[in-house]
Amino acid sequence: MNVMMLLEMAAAGFGDRVGLGSKHGDGLTYEQMYERAGSAAAYFLGAGIERVSLVDVSSPALPLTLFGSAWAGKPFVPLNYRLTADELRHLAAEVAPTVTVCEDQAQPKLYDIAGVQPVLRDEFLATIASHPCAPPDWSMDPDDIAILLYTSGTTGAPKAAVLRHKHLVSYIFGSVEFMGADEDEATLISVPPYHIAGMAAILSSVYAGRRIVQLPAFDAGAWVQLAIHEGITHAMVVPTMLARIIDYMEQHGIENLPTLRAMSYGGGKMPLAVIEKALDLLPQCNFVNAYGLTETSSTVCILGPDDHRAARSSHDQAVRRRLTSVGKPLPSIELTVRDDEGKSVEPGARGEIWVRGEQVAGEYLGRGSLLNADGWFPTKDGGYLDDEGFLFLEGRMDDIIIRGGENISPGEIEDVLLLHGAVAEAAAVGLPSRQWGEAVGAVVVRAPGSSPTADELRDWVAQHLRSSRAPEVIVFRDELPYNDMGKLLRRVLKAELAELGDVEG
Repeated sequence: MNVMMLLEMAAAGFGDRVGLGSKHGDGLTYEQMYERAGSAAAYFLGAGIERVSLVDVSSPALPLTLFGSAWAGKPFVPLNYRLTADELRHLAAEVAPTVTVCEDQAQPKLYDIAGVQPVLRDEFLATIASHPCAPPDWSMDPDDIAILLYTSGTTGAPKAAVLRHKHLVSYIFGSVEFMGADEDEATLISVPPYHIAGMAAILSSVYAGRRIVQLPAFDAGAWVQLAIHEGITHAMVVPTMLARIIDYMEQHGIENLPTLRAMSYGGGKMPLAVIEKALDLLPQCNFVNAYGLTETSSTVCILGPDDHRAARSSHDQAVRRRLTSVGKPLPSIELTVRDDEGKSVEPGARGEIWVRGEQVAGEYLGRGSLLNADGWFPTKDGGYLDDEGFLFLEGRMDDIIIRGGENISPGEIEDVLLLHGAVAEAAAVGLPSRQWGEAVGAVVVRAPGSSPTADELRDWVAQHLRSSRAPEVIVFRDELPYNDMGKLLRRVLKAELAELGDVEG
């Protein structure tokens, strides 16, 4: 197995179809993508390096570097261009010796690092447009490393997840139909290159034969206008992106995106009000909630279009709540929820989510594998399954609040707060408490035009759960902190609330 197989099959099956870029005349066909990847491979092989890294926004260099590195047998390492200079230099040095394809602003941060050969994106693209192609004799060892992806570092120092060719190819074979896209289909990629969603979107689109259109930096207006201009049929966004897209459309009187057929979302918790509004505004669009991790080579669970529509139209609250779930596991994935002793729990009981399947890597560079003897991976995500097998996420297990020996899930408190009509967003965190060890704190964003009090919301939670779960501290803010993939930065909130001092009660 080698991810280059996917591009090779695309070039052979529909080589004259535009695979990358605009439909208005300046795109690359799949055959041209294949040839450029071969030229990139020859460039990398001649550079005497061990890995290929990228410090850039989403651009044509991304897929060509990804496939070129696979052809050359070099692990591909997309690095976060948003990091500080010191952070970026540390990671760049860690993966050296490399060729590093980079944007203009990044080059000065990289030029003097031992073993790092920076090359500007435009220079790289010009070079491979005329460079000889490498022989098509790439390694088919499934255990070769395809991609090293650094985790976001929202809870600690970034570490490199190891994704081997067998993991990525297994995911694509198990979730995408070869040549399944019509010739007019195009996917809009607006997530950053250093996230697994960006990698999966490229591989999936190539294998299906869907044209790739890239938005270098997300802006709701630019996203909507590009979707209209390029006739976008498919897209992947994070919840914060979707909320901004819907707001933009409403503010500018854009009633529909007529070519948009399918939109997947993930990477963070989707507010119920946002997805309900999106379903109403884009009735022809098939929405999919995709849950996965870097360590699982992308998606392991989906809430499909029919599930969305059934939940939206149902008067049964249990069915309606499934709009806040991540659906059911893919056919190729086994999933279970386990207690602290590693035993599977009954539906409705909360615990840690474990997954198993060919696409599950569960490995970190220099740290080994976290898979157990039976191949199960502990995700460190908490949640529960309902009676029909729908999975509900409740945040990271590290975020569990332990109050007087009682484990309290932030997710259940947030879900109750969001049921209150005056709450737009909510986050629950543990705070130091002299009496209980930890106390429940909450940060709330009020709904427009609303002014709930802390006592009102505290009573609301106590009525729906119980008094021990009611937040002792409630702080109101204009917005919550998220990273660029829509993940809530709880550590930021904990640090902010901790400055208030220990909770007395």
